[in-house]
Amino acid sequence: MQLFIYIIIFFAFFDLFAQLPIISPFAIELQATPFLTGLAVGMYSLSNTFGNIVSGIFSDRKGPFAILVAGMLLTAAFLFTYSLAEGPYSLLAIRFLHGLAAGLIVPAAFTYLANRTDHSRRGKGAAVSGAFVGLAAIIGPAYGAIFSSRTSVPETMAVTGTLLLILGISSFFLLSRTVKKRKELPAEPLTFNMIILNSGLLRAFMGAFFLMFSQGVLAYMLPLKVSGLGLPAEMSGLLLSVFGIAAILVFLLPVNRLFDAIKPIYTLIAGFFLMGSSLFLLSSVSAAPLLYTTMITYGIGFAFLFPSINSLLIDSTTERSRGKAYGYFYAFFSIGVVAGSSFTGALALSADRGFITSGVLLLSAAAVNLATLRK
Repeated sequence: MQLFIYIIIFFAFFDLFAQLPIISPFAIELQATPFLTGLAVGMYSLSNTFGNIVSGIFSDRKGPFAILVAGMLLTAAFLFTYSLAEGPYSLLAIRFLHGLAAGLIVPAAFTYLANRTDHSRRGKGAAVSGAFVGLAAIIGPAYGAIFSSRTSVPETMAVTGTLLLILGISSFFLLSRTVKKRKELPAEPLTFNMIILNSGLLRAFMGAFFLMFSQGVLAYMLPLKVSGLGLPAEMSGLLLSVFGIAAILVFLLPVNRLFDAIKPIYTLIAGFFLMGSSLFLLSSVSAAPLLYTTMITYGIGFAFLFPSINSLLIDSTTERSRGKAYGYFYAFFSIGVVAGSSFTGALALSADRGFITSGVLLLSAAAVNLATLRK
């Protein structure tokens, strides 16, 4: 069943990554202002936050099965509604519903997976799940950019919806007998005080936020940078895929043993540093080979950060509190994307200035974690 959960994780992130190169041009095509364009990119993640929290709560109370299947079926349904977008405001409404439904999937899937992974291999397990995220990052943006350029954004979304519909129906039959019952779990709900006093959870949530803040900036600014340099529009999707290739190699090669051998706080700091540095470089380069090299560095940083924050969360929770923790965790993911795209859109920053802003924040996060290492 673990392989099937990895496939669910892949398609959940495939849905996310396929959107990255196409939503801002689609919003502009619908005559959105710079602010509404940034909001259209981030609206998915804004509503995704609420879906994440609901998913986490229900995963702890009832088990992740029902919320997982419901999330996939609802997400599939809303993906078919992009053809109804006639202007920026109708697009915002569709993005809200899409994000809300999609937010139910990931916390339930990761809770299901984490509760069935041996603790001594939780770092490597997080790396393998990260490999499926990386695979989605390779295929998703390229699919979104290339397929939508040949057809349309609504048709691109409809294909993703069809895939999730098939997966949701399959999940109902394949996962229905594998859910742990509530009575089998220790009674230890996650409270607000537990989060505030738990440095591991705080670091995991911070990592989730800043990782996806940078993704939000990339989603909004990378297509604009590519366009401004006079390069083919499809290149933005290919650049996003390159970082996924770099990440998946780190996740699957023997180097992934580091995630169990080294404390996750150290790989977290390394991830922040590499990602922040690459965004600074991205703001200053213009040649295509240098753009690809910079995205490779970003992907390596992503590969260090993602398993680290997952391991910190697993180490800081029990099976009874893990669903809610993952709900908050992926809520911070969603808030990060909203903050990244909306912040840069609201300030009408250029692509290069957006990359610099994000780079500063990631390097600051590395410095804060380093400074508080012994506390």
